[in-house]
Amino acid sequence: MKLATLREEGRDGTLVVARRDGALFARAAAVAPTLQAALDDWDRVGPALGELAAKLEAGGPGEPLDPRALACPLPRAFEWIDASAYLNHVRLVRKARGSAPPDTLETDPLMYQGGSGVLLGPRDDIPLPGGDVGLGLDFEAEVCVVLGDTPVGTRAEDAERHVRLLMLANDVTLRNLVPAELAKGFGFFLSKPATAFSPFAVTPDELGGSWRGGRVHLRLRSTYNGALVGDPEAGPEMHFSFHDLVAHMTRTRAYCAGTILGSGTVSNADRARGVSCLAERRAVEMIELGRAKTPFMKPGDTIAIEMLDDAGASLFGRIEQRVASS
Repeated sequence: MKLATLREEGRDGTLVVARRDGALFARAAAVAPTLQAALDDWDRVGPALGELAAKLEAGGPGEPLDPRALACPLPRAFEWIDASAYLNHVRLVRKARGSAPPDTLETDPLMYQGGSGVLLGPRDDIPLPGGDVGLGLDFEAEVCVVLGDTPVGTRAEDAERHVRLLMLANDVTLRNLVPAELAKGFGFFLSKPATAFSPFAVTPDELGGSWRGGRVHLRLRSTYNGALVGDPEAGPEMHFSFHDLVAHMTRTRAYCAGTILGSGTVSNADRARGVSCLAERRAVEMIELGRAKTPFMKPGDTIAIEMLDDAGASLFGRIEQRVASS
């Protein structure tokens, strides 16, 4: 099933079930008022939402769905944790800046914790502070999972039972703030403003055989200023699966229902597959030409991110954002 959140009834919005084609929705208030409430009681609420979705698919009553009325499925989350599971991305950007990858790159996942109190909806503008293009604004197309309650010490082979939903993300980065922050040895902070998420959060069964082994085996499309700039395969080159990432993050603590876990920038070694962020294009230019030619994002630029299933239907809906001066 596909779940979404309308911008109404308070800061956490109103939970709705969407038809598979995204054209209609049914309100879920009688089952759970918000997505977080549903996740908190998933064993009971999940099947009831599934029944509502089945009725909608069978021709039951629904309201027209306007994507502009949707917030992030979880307008605020308890935790937003992002990894860097595609090692081609890590190697490229490190090589471009003359920095060697860590010795444990292939055995110990890179991971950071981002801000989760304010998350952007799929049609929200990307605010560029003061319109300062010198900050190096960049998009990052990613796949995410939403977890239920996940205990400390969860093993990779047991992680699947804690995955409730999947989404897409645009994990916005202010690239020119990154080097100074990393040099402090304390990680990202100012360089990671609010992240945007897809219109729909979907249950794993909606992906069929494309969801296997803790990976999504479909292409993730990024369209920048109207031109397709990347459609890499999200499955084969995800070195650490979501199951592996869950095992890593729970080594020392547990997580509550509603925690969002990101894959990191989806990236393929085959350059014909394009890029999921401008930093990779700039990295290739620096490696091959000695300098980066591609500018970072500026006010008025647009980015769209979506993933199509094997039949060409948009699984998660489309993130469509415009850069605006804040």
